[in-house]
Amino acid sequence: MRYFIYCRKSSESEDRQILSIDSQRAELERSFSARDDIEIAEIFQEAHSAKAPGRPVFNHMLQCIEDGQADGIIAWHPDRLARNSVDGGRIIYLLDRKVLKDLKFANFAFENNSQGKLMLSVLLGFSKYYVDALSENVKRGNRTKIEMGWRPNQAPLGYRNDKETKTIVKDLVHFPLIRKMYELMLTGTYSPKQIAVMARDEWGFRTPQKKRTGGVPLALSSTYKILTNPFYAGIIVWNGQTYPGKHAPVVSIDDFERVQELLGRPGRPRPQRHAFAFTGMIRCGVCGLMVTAEHKVNRFGSRYVYYHCTKRRMTPHCRQPSIELKELERQIVRFLEDLTIAEKVHRVVIGRLDDLTVNREAEGSARKRSLETALDGITAELSELTGLRLRNLVTDNEFVSKRQEIQQEQLRLIQQLKRTRTEAIWFEPIEDLMLFNRKAASWFARGDNQSKKLIIETVGSNLSLKDKILSIEAKKPLRRWSNAGSNSQLLGDLESNQN
Repeated sequence: MRYFIYCRKSSESEDRQILSIDSQRAELERSFSARDDIEIAEIFQEAHSAKAPGRPVFNHMLQCIEDGQADGIIAWHPDRLARNSVDGGRIIYLLDRKVLKDLKFANFAFENNSQGKLMLSVLLGFSKYYVDALSENVKRGNRTKIEMGWRPNQAPLGYRNDKETKTIVKDLVHFPLIRKMYELMLTGTYSPKQIAVMARDEWGFRTPQKKRTGGVPLALSSTYKILTNPFYAGIIVWNGQTYPGKHAPVVSIDDFERVQELLGRPGRPRPQRHAFAFTGMIRCGVCGLMVTAEHKVNRFGSRYVYYHCTKRRMTPHCRQPSIELKELERQIVRFLEDLTIAEKVHRVVIGRLDDLTVNREAEGSARKRSLETALDGITAELSELTGLRLRNLVTDNEFVSKRQEIQQEQLRLIQQLKRTRTEAIWFEPIEDLMLFNRKAASWFARGDNQSKKLIIETVGSNLSLKDKILSIEAKKPLRRWSNAGSNSQLLGDLESNQN
């Protein structure tokens, strides 16, 4: 009688104790190939789970049996043939029709009669039960782990699975780099492609080396996945529900949503062949159109960059002259130098900050009480939504969508409440601002296009160009010393802004 040998090994956890495909094949050939009543027609090998129907090699083998190319199948155990009711039923039905005449196993004796098919059905049923029970155990374990604040399965890039504590901890190599990627995206001056190129070429970003994968440069698609994964904001999304994670977040929920706005904002500029630092920031002081830039080459071959009005309106025609990049940057440096705070004023302001600390602490307590009240309200809203679903007043889709929205708002309030309890001394950002204010001009002179644009966006607004003169308004609490009042007025502005 002609037989097919079928060897299967799944990568799933239920097959950890099963022999490898090569070992199965060697054992079956040694046990059956020397017998005179058995002719091995072909050997089929497959690495595929049998929990669900759809194995291509298995289906091809059964089709060959339907075509009469073999009369029986040899396998290591019945669970190698099927672990689902559909494939198990096909085997039994082929035996009933006498198309499949015999089955042989290394550790189970089968006879093609009513008792043999009954025992085969029992073994196949036990195989399905084992898979179903294992699936339920895994799901129950996953639910427990999520409720404890830990994500099941493999940790995302930037984190690693701690085998000892069964938790997710920071990857000390990649976590700081991913935080830097979010910081660059939050500036609004970098695109995901620019960040991916910077990570690959300047930071030497390589994915973690694993058994079969890893150790490759970061791809653009991976950059998008990182920037859109709520896990980096401390959120675990699992089966349509949102849970607070106990892992260290890369960014806050507010910053994460800001990144999503930047990724999906309409009207983003198309990629340009040349990158200019100040395009999209300056308007013409006469007609109000945007100022653009272009490269020019004079008759001697020297290259220059000029900024000028786009002049797209036909009437009236704007006749504003262009300005060279060097002159434009000279005016910007002068503006930044006017913002420099004198050492004496710096000391006075730091002294005044101590007097404002008490008020700030009172504000922090009030904010904490407000957040706790809002958190109680959102918890009640979630309970009310569950009640509406139990009374069938909302559909499943409406319930899942609204629940995820409420849960995310709940996590946002929890995160903000946690920050109010652990935030640093409140006036440290003011000290950082004053240090930046004193160094901005030198940083601008030495920076690249992205750095220069970021500095201007930080300290200035309402940029306009008229008659080759650039006008910039200083953002509060900054002000130009050429227009500044007394020191006491400046201190009053700082205090009002903080309060």
